[in-house]
Amino acid sequence: MLIGFVTLYLVLSIGIGVYAATKVHSAADYITAGRSLPMIVVVAMVFATWFGAETVLGIPATFLAENLGATISDPFGASLALILFGLFFARPLYRMKLVTLGDFFRERYNRPVEVVISLAIAASYLGWVSAQVVALGLVFNVLSSGIITQQEGILIGAAVVALYTLFGGMWSVALTTLVQMTVIVVGLLWIAVLVGEMPEVNGITPVVEHAAAAGKFAFWPPLEWAAIVTFVVGLLTMGLGSIPQQDVFQRSNSAKNERIAVWGTVIGGTLYFLFAAVPIYLTYAATLVDPATTTTLLAQDAQLVLPTFVKDHMPFYAQIIFYGALLSVIMSTASGTLLAPAVTISENIIKEFLPHHRMSQKALLHVTRGVVVAFAMLVVVYSLWSLDAETSIHTMVANAYKVTMACAFVPLFAGIYWKRATNTGAGLSIILGFGVWIAMEFIAPDAALPPQFAGLIASAIGMVAGSLGPQVKLTAPPRAAR
Repeated sequence: MLIGFVTLYLVLSIGIGVYAATKVHSAADYITAGRSLPMIVVVAMVFATWFGAETVLGIPATFLAENLGATISDPFGASLALILFGLFFARPLYRMKLVTLGDFFRERYNRPVEVVISLAIAASYLGWVSAQVVALGLVFNVLSSGIITQQEGILIGAAVVALYTLFGGMWSVALTTLVQMTVIVVGLLWIAVLVGEMPEVNGITPVVEHAAAAGKFAFWPPLEWAAIVTFVVGLLTMGLGSIPQQDVFQRSNSAKNERIAVWGTVIGGTLYFLFAAVPIYLTYAATLVDPATTTTLLAQDAQLVLPTFVKDHMPFYAQIIFYGALLSVIMSTASGTLLAPAVTISENIIKEFLPHHRMSQKALLHVTRGVVVAFAMLVVVYSLWSLDAETSIHTMVANAYKVTMACAFVPLFAGIYWKRATNTGAGLSIILGFGVWIAMEFIAPDAALPPQFAGLIASAIGMVAGSLGPQVKLTAPPRAAR
């Protein structure tokens, strides 16, 4: 019965995506929803940017297994990224009337910088989208009591997300997100009330006190160099590395005016940080209601604690609400993050190689949809590999933004705020940032200074040295008119 309701929800999501396709008449509609979205939709989309499998399953699992300090990358770093983007990047980027973030690097620097950073941005999404798909597989496995394997669940989940993203693009993301975020907020808050009424829980205070007594609210690292650096890098890898990202940009850029682009992003990021506490509360409450099962699952897979708790201890209608909300957060995040690399690859890499007579918006729309399908297939392969390698959702997400932190953040920041930034500086910034990061990943992955942070420093040095030193002139074929 429960799986039947969930199936109905999936069909509804696909139906919304198909309806969204009626609003898509060009590649611009598909990528930016015509830059026409109101505040409430932009806030919902930004809120949904990170509120996915990581927030509902990964963060609480990390909190249970370790402590609050272990969640420094998400929600702390993730919220920081959204707020910083809204305050310092949304306004200047919105004014440029770009289609993708990759367009900024072409207009501010040159074609080689555009291609390299666009490839880095697209590559960073592989781990993030795969984390959502792995979570979908886990949900289907739990819902079916093991009848559907997690591998089969991955295939089903990826197919559903790819299908409705394929049809409606950013319009699909916008419309489904508005519905799904309503389900998420109402559903999880309602379940939190039900859990608080359980005699073993008896409200929020006992849960907080129990967690505090268990040392779960330990946040700051020990006063040791290695621990402090690891803590700071955990914050900045996502806090800075996820700023030069197409999905964050496209949500802000879909706003109907500059004010909404800025404050919709800031408000969405703030709400994300506040609401991320709800799944943590629910998951820790499970340890009070059913400590034996929780202990068993912690040894097996902490990500199973919350969905198993709901399935075993919540009334049937609450199970429908929870799994509907869980699927909402995962699919909403997955659809936006599947669209982001697809539009980056098609707009900033493939488009240049299309014959000029095929450069119409309609042709680009077909190309983008083709890339959505191709990237979805790549995600499935990576997801299945990650499952075999027993990579946690939290780890997959935390690793996703290392490449953009090392070689994309500095060129973006300098391109907006430093007039003396040059093509040579951007090129050297990318080369040094990427080179140092990769070298350290192989040579000293556990060094006191983590590889991606060393890459960020090298990238900044490259930008300054390259921009202030002798300039190298590169020529590239002219960009075809839009």
